[in-house]
Amino acid sequence: MTRACDLTGKKVQFGHNVSKAKNKTKRKFIPNLQKVTFRSEVLNRNVRLSVATSSIRTVAKHGSIDDYLIKVKNNKLSPRAKLLKKTIVKKTTPIAA
Repeated sequence: MTRACDLTGKKVQFGHNVSKAKNKTKRKFIPNLQKVTFRSEVLNRNVRLSVATSSIRTVAKHGSIDDYLIKVKNNKLSPRAKLLKKTIVKKTTPIAA
């Protein structure tokens, strides 16, 4: 399992620790990932994702995981979130008769 957010795709970044003497040593910037269960009202099931805490706050701001996925553009989502969005949009759009 990679250290990446299932919603935004936020991953480990690399950089340097810089001392006062300007010595540089390599380091990793690891996102704060949490395993969270979201309730999808549209799909009528729970969705368990490994999500960055910044993404949890954003989902809470939008109200629910369904509202968040519908409002966010596809290029800002990870592949797993795109698949989830596709199923939610398919369920919410009325069937043309």
